[in-house]
Amino acid sequence: MKPHIICHMITSLDGGLHPSRWTRSPDGNRSDWHTLYEEQHEAFGGSGWIVGRVTMAEMSKAKAHPPATWASVARPWHFASPDAGSIAVAVDPAGKLHFDGPTVGGDHVIVFLGADVPDSHLAELAADGVSYVVAEAGFDLAPMLDVLGRELGIRRLLLEGGALVNGGFFAAGLVDELSLIVAPAIDGRADAGGIIRTGAAGLSEQVELSLKSCKQIGHGALHLQYAVTSRAAGTPA
Repeated sequence: MKPHIICHMITSLDGGLHPSRWTRSPDGNRSDWHTLYEEQHEAFGGSGWIVGRVTMAEMSKAKAHPPATWASVARPWHFASPDAGSIAVAVDPAGKLHFDGPTVGGDHVIVFLGADVPDSHLAELAADGVSYVVAEAGFDLAPMLDVLGRELGIRRLLLEGGALVNGGFFAAGLVDELSLIVAPAIDGRADAGGIIRTGAAGLSEQVELSLKSCKQIGHGALHLQYAVTSRAAGTPA
C-alpha cells in the first residue's frame, strides 16, 4: 500500500516558487517564511520527503563516479539503510543524479529510477550507500511508492518538488492532500513557475480539492490545507 502523500509547498501570491525573487513585506521576510514552512513540515510527522531531479541536484552536486569494477547489482530495488529514521526520495528517471554519500540534509537517500538505467549507475549508488527502486518497465510511480510502503513500512511522505514532479504525482492520482503556505509577497516574473505543472491537458478533469482548513500562521502568511480526490489517474509528466 502506497504511503499517504501530502504535497507541501510555499508560494508567493502569484505562484512564485523562489523566495529569493519575491518582494519584501513589513509582515515578514524570506527567513520567516522559510521557518514557517519547515515548522509545518515537521508538524506533519512524515517519514521523509520527495523532490524531483532538478531540486535534488541543487542539494547534491556530486559528479559521476561509477566504480571501476562491480560483481553484480540488485534489481528492482536495493535498500542500503532499511531502518533509516527519515528518507529523502529523489525522482530521477534517467539516472542523472550523483551523490557523495548516503544522506542529504541528514536524511537517507532513496532514488526512483527508470527501467533503462544502466547497472554502472546502480553500482555507483550502492557504493555510496544510497538506496534505489528501479521501475519494472518504463517509469510508473505508483508501484515504486507501493514498494516503500510494503518493504520499509513508510506511511507518510511530503511531496516538495518543483512544478513538474508535483504535476506528475497529481496526474497519476497519487496525492492525498495539498498543504499550501501563501506568503505576502509577489514574484512578478514571467518565469515564476507555479507549484504544479502538467502537459497541455492540465488537471481539470482529474482532480478535485476540498478545503480542510485555512489559518493565519504568522508573518502575514496563510496556511491552506485541502483534501485531494483524483477522479481519473493519468500518466506522470
